[in-house]
Amino acid sequence: MAQVQRMSRLMVKTLRDDPADAETLSHKLLVRAGYVRRNAAGIWSWLPLGKRVLENVSRVVREEMDAIGAQEVLLPALLPKEPYEATGRWDEYGAELFRLKDRKGAEYLLGPTHEEIFTQLVKDQCTSYKDLPVILYQIQTKYRDEARPRSGILRGREFQMKDSYSFDTTDEGLAESYALHRQAYVRIFERLGLRHKIVSAVSGAMGGSASEEFLAPAAAGEDTFVYCPSCDYAANTEAVTFALAPADEAAHGPVEELDTPDTPTIETLAAHLGVPASATLKNLLVKVDGEIVAVGVPGDREVDLGKLGDHLAPATVELVTAEDFTGRPDLVRGYVGPQGLDKVRYLADPRVAPGTAWITGANKDGKHARNVVAGRDFEVDDYLDVVVVEEGDPCPKCATGLKLDRAIEIGHIFQLGRKYADAFQLDVLGQNGKPVRVTMGSYGVGVSRAVAALAEQTADEQGLCWPAEIAPADVHVVAAGKALQTELALDVAEQLGAAGLRVLVDDRAGVSPGVKFTDAELIGVPKILVAGRRSGEGVVELKDRRTGEREELPVAEAIARLAR
Repeated sequence: MAQVQRMSRLMVKTLRDDPADAETLSHKLLVRAGYVRRNAAGIWSWLPLGKRVLENVSRVVREEMDAIGAQEVLLPALLPKEPYEATGRWDEYGAELFRLKDRKGAEYLLGPTHEEIFTQLVKDQCTSYKDLPVILYQIQTKYRDEARPRSGILRGREFQMKDSYSFDTTDEGLAESYALHRQAYVRIFERLGLRHKIVSAVSGAMGGSASEEFLAPAAAGEDTFVYCPSCDYAANTEAVTFALAPADEAAHGPVEELDTPDTPTIETLAAHLGVPASATLKNLLVKVDGEIVAVGVPGDREVDLGKLGDHLAPATVELVTAEDFTGRPDLVRGYVGPQGLDKVRYLADPRVAPGTAWITGANKDGKHARNVVAGRDFEVDDYLDVVVVEEGDPCPKCATGLKLDRAIEIGHIFQLGRKYADAFQLDVLGQNGKPVRVTMGSYGVGVSRAVAALAEQTADEQGLCWPAEIAPADVHVVAAGKALQTELALDVAEQLGAAGLRVLVDDRAGVSPGVKFTDAELIGVPKILVAGRRSGEGVVELKDRRTGEREELPVAEAIARLAR
């Protein structure tokens, strides 16, 4: 609906300087422009201008969800413990889950996602295959107890999210619902003006099989992803795979024990022997639900504990401590090798393929061994992609060297399958009268995150620079002078409003033209119209906020151009 908002009556206070605790561009500018205000670590208030932008993002999301036949609901954010216990996520979420008790001692949580509750809703409402497929969604505040809330609204403890869930009777139906969401997300982010990449991802605590993330490339991004410059491959670093390529073990001689005193690290070992770190085998010891497990990777690579944790979820993974070596003569700190570790489960990265030979610990203090061959001298219990991905690693599709970039996660889609349906025995009667287990998908869009991502991608040195679809107004009218300019500015604003445009008009008395111009640039409305020195002639200046192009036009022509 068209509206005219006078800045003399708008609750907005702009700042000349960046907040002391702000690190990212979006954090700085959204606070300085008066869009948001910090209440506590990770907790933010949306002020009038910010709420308009947030609602515009929600509107675009809502329209595209409705377009694929999804139905909007609103579920509670305060949720009982029991459904999350049934799926195991009460424990899996760990410290990130906000937990509380009511006065009677009953336990609750503040919802991070709502798979369990939507599953229960459909179980209650849908009993026949005729009731499916169905897609339900909500736009709601979610909660996560972030260990280090930072970057303004990018990583808060509460945030706005659209979460939707599909329910189908067949895997083919789930694939169709997934495809519908994928297409809808592309349209959403295109309408919002967000540059984005679709990348392969891991499901984590959500469970399920197929999973993709929508990432907005930005320097402030906390997600690292890879992409191939030669093909269409792109993935979150945690989802990158490396093909297992067995080598010829016959090419290597017998195991040779080496005297290597004072070489408990890869660096000291490589220097002592005069070999590259890549020739050595690093054996990292971790505890998986309390059990010591060894993880083997090439010596020049690091173990990605996040990837390892995802592979072994829901088990808890932690590094061993000095105390864990007590009473374990088979584990010689700094000199562990996979050969002879009969009492320890051995995991390895696919680069430690059968037939490859390594220099590794000899399980004796001050001793290493050469020509230790995987598959001949030791067995790998499980191969897992666990190394930290590096630029130049081969693309899994075409072997070209991969590139790394940073991005903000703005959407995630999952084919959950029957994990949650199994937990709640979600069945409907099939066409043959027999029960059919329902299969599900889960799909999220970070609504408040999209605001920050847009600020990161579109801002310039002067301030915010919103795409027209989500800007808080279509036109920012500035009265750059006294009574005559203010009178013209208000008249033009009313005419623009009558033409169906959303108008912000700076009619503040006692504020210099310079401050008004600076605020107009900072606030970032796409078009700026100035009633200035030629107001008496009925001429105004029209400026494009993004390009900086200016043009002086008669009032009627300026209004006609903006109203097109």
